[in-house]
Parts: sequence; C-alpha cells; structure tokens
Amino acid sequence: MSCGYRNTTERMVIVRCCGPDQFYLERVVFPFELLSFHCPPEGDVEIWTHGLGGPELLERLQGRELLIEQPFTPAAMNVTTEATPWLQTG
Repeated sequence: MSCGYRNTTERMVIVRCCGPDQFYLERVVFPFELLSFHCPPEGDVEIWTHGLGGPELLERLQGRELLIEQPFTPAAMNVTTEATPWLQTG
C-alpha cells in the first residue's frame, strides 16, 4: 500500500515500519517533511524521537491509518471484466 506520514513537529523523527515476512523500513523525517513509502496492509508504524532520556516513542499506528490512496482493483469498483473488455488479460 502507498502510505504517507508528515512530521508536523519541530524535531526530527524516525519512522519505523515492521510487517510480515521480515518487512522492515526505517527512515529519518525532518520537521514538516512528508515521507511517502510502501507498507504491507498488516504493517505497524512507530514514530520515535530522541529526548533527554534517550529514544522516546511518540506514536504507534497501523499502516492502514496512513493510507494515501485505495489500491485499484476492478472488484473494489464493482466493475466486471465482461462489461469492460479492456480489463481482461491475454
């Protein structure tokens, strides 16, 4: 899935996404920056920052909460391939 996270804080944060099949993504996001990334539907996203006492977990989200756009499938639009021959493969 295509996901997005905007850092609305005035501090740099670290976005970590963990998912099935050993999926792992870790990126630094600067203040007011938008990070676009791909994440499995079952992925968990954590937002971390560094405070005086060390790393601090700011937020924990599911990947679905950061979805930018719905995946396109004919079934999602209630479209049949008989009515739209251009959707057929082969």
